[in-house]
Amino acid sequence: MKVLWLVSITLPAAAAACGLQAREVSGGWLTGQLTALTARPDAPALTICSIDHRVSTLTTGSRDGIRFALLPDASQPTFAALLRQEHPDLVHIWGTEYPAVSALQAAAEALHLPVLLGIQGIMGDCAAHLCDGVPERYLHSSVLQRLVDRVVPGALLDKSQANFDALAQNEAAVLRKARYLTGRTGFDRQFCQKMAPQARYFRCNETLRSPFYSGPLWQPHEFGQSPVLLLSQGNYPLKNLHTVLQALPRLRQRWPGLTLHIAGWPPLDKGPLLRPVIQWMFPYQHYCQSLAHRLRVEDCLHYTGPLQADAMRQAFLDADLFVLPSFSENSPNSLGEAMLLGMPCLASRAGGIPDMLEDGKEGRIYGPAGDAEALASAAIELLSAPDHGAAQGAAARRRALATHDPARNAADLLGIYTAITEEAQP
Repeated sequence: MKVLWLVSITLPAAAAACGLQAREVSGGWLTGQLTALTARPDAPALTICSIDHRVSTLTTGSRDGIRFALLPDASQPTFAALLRQEHPDLVHIWGTEYPAVSALQAAAEALHLPVLLGIQGIMGDCAAHLCDGVPERYLHSSVLQRLVDRVVPGALLDKSQANFDALAQNEAAVLRKARYLTGRTGFDRQFCQKMAPQARYFRCNETLRSPFYSGPLWQPHEFGQSPVLLLSQGNYPLKNLHTVLQALPRLRQRWPGLTLHIAGWPPLDKGPLLRPVIQWMFPYQHYCQSLAHRLRVEDCLHYTGPLQADAMRQAFLDADLFVLPSFSENSPNSLGEAMLLGMPCLASRAGGIPDMLEDGKEGRIYGPAGDAEALASAAIELLSAPDHGAAQGAAARRRALATHDPARNAADLLGIYTAITEEAQP
């Protein structure tokens, strides 16, 4: 069996095979799923393609028995040429929303090749909740802001909303034509039944990054008055840093030394002269800074900078509670990684999160996502437990080891490929 993957990033192995420098992105769970699948003796022959504007023509290479293809553009003729060259039995597209998906879908259909669409995040839901809880005055840009943004791009929220809306429209268009879908939660299955009732749905969980399957596990700390909360993202409103900030005053009443570690870059700051312009062009970051100042919690915020897998693993181990307050998620990898480490987790009741974590047994789920009081109460409950949430963290690890089992997920994926190719045979 020959399978062609389309992925949204150039994996490090693909860059190496095609003579390019690997980008900072690690490939994450895609690399984990790839490693598990190719470890099987009955693994399919794989070609993995991505769009990479560093190449001017279709560029291919091989590494560890896998073929990689880098494409200069996402046009249907470019994909058609690739398909004629590779002759796959099945096309597997990882993600549904980015523009390349519809071009490859059309090229494959023209050649009568079956296409499996993998649901990742659900852009329709993300677009609906992108700016929940952000005051109206930050949501709309002026003509002058938009002119400046053309020269020096900022992070204008109405521009972000338009981008998310366009991605949601792309997603809806490809789902209308889908014959085969794969997902992993009741949330995405319900979405697929609504948007693509004609398609056959397969369930297959994700395999996460390899460092989270071995090494030391999380252990409770004697944190005294200074527990550490960890947030995996905070630079756009869907991830809901603003509600966590609103919960911090109550938490600091209980633990005056509490700190919030946020993975990623801090808000951009180029000094006092440019600060007003940057705040003007980055409204969400400005809102969070203003909120933290008003609530007097600025001193407890610590941005870690971007973290690769090993550093992120250590950030989990150093924290006392992982917090995932997003307004929309399907099956967040950060939650799965924290659970694999046996860490106490607190997450919003959004999307597919309840399919991953059982409230009160494997962690805490609060809701709705914008309820700062509910978030604070659940955090206090976990941190105040005699074991600081260790028992729930251990239960979460047992759940995650089953959900994210590499061998089982690879077997499930291969079974899906076999079922589709057999059904598609004339």
